[in-house]
Amino acid sequence: MSLAEMSALEAADGLASGAVRSVELVEACLAVIEAREPTLHAWAYIDAGHALAQAKAADAARAAGEACGPLHGIPVALKDIFDTADMPTECGTPLFAGRMPNRDSAAAERLREAGAVILGKVVTAELATFTPGPTANPHDETRTPGGSSSGSAAAVAANMVPLALGSQTVGSTIRPASFCGVVGYKPTYGRISRRGMLALSNTFDTVGLFARSLGDMALLFDALDHFDGDDKAMRPQAPLRLSETWGEPPPVPPTVAFVKTAAWDKAEAATAAGFETLVETLGERCETVALPEPFARVAAYHNAVLTAEMAQSVGALCDAPGEHPSPRFREMIEDGRTVSAVDYLAAREQREVLNAGLNEVFARYDAIITPAAPGEAPKGLGATGDPAFSTLWTFCGVPALSLPLLKGAHGLPVGVQIVGQRGHDRRLMQTANWLMDRLTDG
Repeated sequence: MSLAEMSALEAADGLASGAVRSVELVEACLAVIEAREPTLHAWAYIDAGHALAQAKAADAARAAGEACGPLHGIPVALKDIFDTADMPTECGTPLFAGRMPNRDSAAAERLREAGAVILGKVVTAELATFTPGPTANPHDETRTPGGSSSGSAAAVAANMVPLALGSQTVGSTIRPASFCGVVGYKPTYGRISRRGMLALSNTFDTVGLFARSLGDMALLFDALDHFDGDDKAMRPQAPLRLSETWGEPPPVPPTVAFVKTAAWDKAEAATAAGFETLVETLGERCETVALPEPFARVAAYHNAVLTAEMAQSVGALCDAPGEHPSPRFREMIEDGRTVSAVDYLAAREQREVLNAGLNEVFARYDAIITPAAPGEAPKGLGATGDPAFSTLWTFCGVPALSLPLLKGAHGLPVGVQIVGQRGHDRRLMQTANWLMDRLTDG
């Protein structure tokens, strides 16, 4: 196994023992990037010299006996919507070409505090919406990696980097994780600071995480799990310390609810068959549950809130003289400007109504399982795929993971999405680990 294929946990152990140096790990990642980037196009910005300088500094600090964080010397990629004071942040649009922030985002600050090497910026769809960048799927370069966190998922799947940050406002973490066959995590809304991240929708924007295992995901999450008073969606609360608990067995064997949602008619035949087998395999530990009719209207609620908030937060980009965003982006802004205040507020109020209904489900079940995407990554790079299986969970702000457990008709990855109660990320992670063990061990 090459160093680039090591998990973040393996790398952390090797770095701590002295068996691995950060420079060696970064060099291995850069070698994979050099080999695969000409066809994958996952990176928006990378400076090998700067990355190696960070790695050398990390090795020197460890050798000098300085305090080392949990990610000390481990490379991480950032979706190109997170501000960094030492790298451009262009958000996938020529409108921001050459933009150099003067301050790190909160996520970049936390990663540096944990000792991470910020390897570079990975491709995002235009302004973290739906017009894709050039990135291809590592499993089949004729297919999309999903979006908008396309580069994040592709880079982790291709062993270019063990960990990456993305975001989710509709399905931008869960869907590309499914298409690329990695673990994707959308924490509870308001759990990780969004300061310095491109703002589209204050109600929905969430930092997303990508890794190749649950243990790696827990390590990355813990580095970011800090209260930030500058993000008004956050509140002071104790760190979850998922690294200490994710692998512990649940106190009692979990029972999960299989929920099809209103998007089920979009599921491909292989996805439907895969879930039928999954439910049979789980036996008495899984029950099929139907959600009440109001949940079927969530797409309309989500669209009203999202487009109205986008019109307020980034609509000016469509009005300035000169180059404008894509037609798809402008259409979303135009839609948002037609949403009345009454309709916006009424849609937003449904978040608590639907969460009350979900709480009744979570009173009986440890988690919900449902597809992460309709099926395999679609052919072509001109679209990012359908986020319909994420809309409900993003709207409600509940935590969700995409686990690479199924295959589609062509042998490509299909994620199983496991959803938890709002604020219960620790319980979700333990249930996800139980599910992985149950399904991979037979």
